Amino acid sequence: MTAFVRPPLRVPDLDVPWRDVDYCVVDVETTGLDLRRDTLVSFGSVVVRAGRLVFGSRVTVDVRPDRRIGVDAMTVHGLRHEDLEAAPPLADVADRIVSELDGRVLVAHAAWIERAILREPVRLAGRRWRPAVVDTAALLRATGVAPSGTGHEPDLEWSAEVLHVCPHSTHHALGDALTTAEVLLALASRLEQERPGLTARSLVKISRAHTLT
Repeated sequence: MTAFVRPPLRVPDLDVPWRDVDYCVVDVETTGLDLRRDTLVSFGSVVVRAGRLVFGSRVTVDVRPDRRIGVDAMTVHGLRHEDLEAAPPLADVADRIVSELDGRVLVAHAAWIERAILREPVRLAGRRWRPAVVDTAALLRATGVAPSGTGHEPDLEWSAEVLHVCPHSTHHALGDALTTAEVLLALASRLEQERPGLTARSLVKISRAHTLT
């Protein structure tokens, strides 16, 4: 019997100017704060292409959770279990989520959270995933906008304020994805001034060098 081989999600060519690559900017809301146990309840994403936010690419997917939403998480995003009873289960929307990630660089604020939570929809879609990742929290440290050595991720709203970009709906998956995209563009433009010819691979490496986990 032939074993089923899960095909990998595509990763774009990173050795090109950063503006020549598509980025999927993502935010997630979850049932709780334990990334080993808790699951996705809302996914938001938007594409950055040619150094611009493609507003028409924005996606929101709500998910019926398979466990109760914890009080701490509910306090953050305001979603109750009852609000999501009519939403589809994760298995039914996994392909939709994965289609946004495929062939793009993943961008998120404190991206280790999104990477952990999105492994499950990737698995349910029958795919493998070794994403190229840009973490805007890490870029804030790399550019000196946020201090290093604190052990804490800079708050997304604070980040938008200090970069003079407009925050969108806070603690809402799509709203935070849009804010993260604005933060990415501000920080990448700063880095581009310091490093002419900045590539997508350079952004990924800078991000990796300044991530907390």
